[in-house]
Amino acid sequence: MPGPAEAFLPTMDFNHAYCSDKYQYTMGKSFFETGRKDETAIFNLFYRKAPESNNWAVVSGTREVVEMVEHLGKMPPEFYERFLPGEDYADFRKYLSTMKFTGNIYAMREGEIAFPNQPVITVEGPLIEAQVLETPMLCIMNHQMAVATKASRVCRATNRPVSEFGSRRAHGPWAATYGAKAAIIAGCASTSNILTGVMNDVPSTGTMAHSFVTSYGSSVEGEHRAFCDYIRTHKGENLILLIDTYDTLKCGVLNAIRAFRENGIDDSYPYGYGIRLDSGDLAYLSVKVRDILDAHGLKNCKIFATNSLDEYLITDLERQGARIDSYGVGDAIATSKAAPCFGNVYKLVQIGGEPVLKRSEDTIKLINPGFQITYRIIKDGKFKVDVTCLRGDETARHIEAGEAFTVYDEQDRFKYKTFAAGSYTYRPLQYPVILGGKDVTEPHSLAEKRAFYQDNLAHFDPSERRLINPHYFKVDISEEMRAVKIEILERINREIEAFHID
Repeated sequence: MPGPAEAFLPTMDFNHAYCSDKYQYTMGKSFFETGRKDETAIFNLFYRKAPESNNWAVVSGTREVVEMVEHLGKMPPEFYERFLPGEDYADFRKYLSTMKFTGNIYAMREGEIAFPNQPVITVEGPLIEAQVLETPMLCIMNHQMAVATKASRVCRATNRPVSEFGSRRAHGPWAATYGAKAAIIAGCASTSNILTGVMNDVPSTGTMAHSFVTSYGSSVEGEHRAFCDYIRTHKGENLILLIDTYDTLKCGVLNAIRAFRENGIDDSYPYGYGIRLDSGDLAYLSVKVRDILDAHGLKNCKIFATNSLDEYLITDLERQGARIDSYGVGDAIATSKAAPCFGNVYKLVQIGGEPVLKRSEDTIKLINPGFQITYRIIKDGKFKVDVTCLRGDETARHIEAGEAFTVYDEQDRFKYKTFAAGSYTYRPLQYPVILGGKDVTEPHSLAEKRAFYQDNLAHFDPSERRLINPHYFKVDISEEMRAVKIEILERINREIEAFHID
């Protein structure tokens, strides 16, 4: 007979709403018992600093957030007893078993480019409902934005296609599946993960491993038989042969040419064909292999390169004149290897109509208060500035009416920019995804999300897209938000100075 915990495992595996921290629920009990559970709260999910000195980050994960929110309140009371035991929690457990999210959520689209301190997701709803979403929402968004932002860096290192194939290095099946999705949004041409392909109705890609070649025995002739059998069993598909099992130049590429010829594969083959390099000096080998292929009339035979690649190695390969047509990148993308922990946070910014903030000794941790919306200002076909406003404040009204407005640098009041009436267009970055607890999102395919990202990228200046020392895009807050922020800080400081106990 299954134990008590085992009885819930099949459901728990698919209900990410409860991939949470207990303190979300200990706080929730206090809100419940003090009559505060229905106070209207507003939380912002945002990040303070992009990884690897990035200028920005790529948004991915909001679709899974919506799905997660919809699963809140779908567990029986017995489930909650596993982590909230005892009679003191009985009423709270009963409440949780039927508690759905009834509020509103606004989010950036997947494929959006987000800057520090901008609300990637804003949650507006009853305090207890909004509070318990923190951990699962951060879990989803921090993972996918880490992978998407890294994939963007890798893909921006080259004009050639990049394939994601890091599932074997990912931090579990969930991470592999959704990380591959995030990588495609941020520019990868394909993924090897079949589940990602099935879930998103896109083809997955794959060639062969060294074990396929060695399964024919460790011999030069065995390599030839392996290539021939692979071609015969995959005609009508793209054909890629792995040529570095024994010796890339002395037998691998020659056996590939031999097998292609014997099986009628040449430059007229309509589905594409090529070879893969997975070890050695890729710059040197790709040049030599290209010469050999061309000399044998296989000018359309593509060279696909793998082997622990990242944006820095790809940049260096191209600087050296490597003759590589496409790249496969694994763990660098799948684990966001250089910066595996993304820094999204989830902070209360308003309660009961009152803007609030967390004061900190660390300046970077000082947050923006209030119910916010970000406008991206567009002029002459280029993104010029992002302005985060309090919803409905004077700056927001000017922008939405196309009127003149001025933005000031929050750190240097002598730096400012005025946009004349009629000289710009704009778009808001946050859109409703849940209203009154109901999903209101417009469906977008994975290809559409990727195209949206690429269109966004094209509207930034090339200097802002650099991998090294990018020029920083101008990001400001409205004068009205700044005034609210200063008023709160000054009031808190006065209270702190006057505070004492006997």
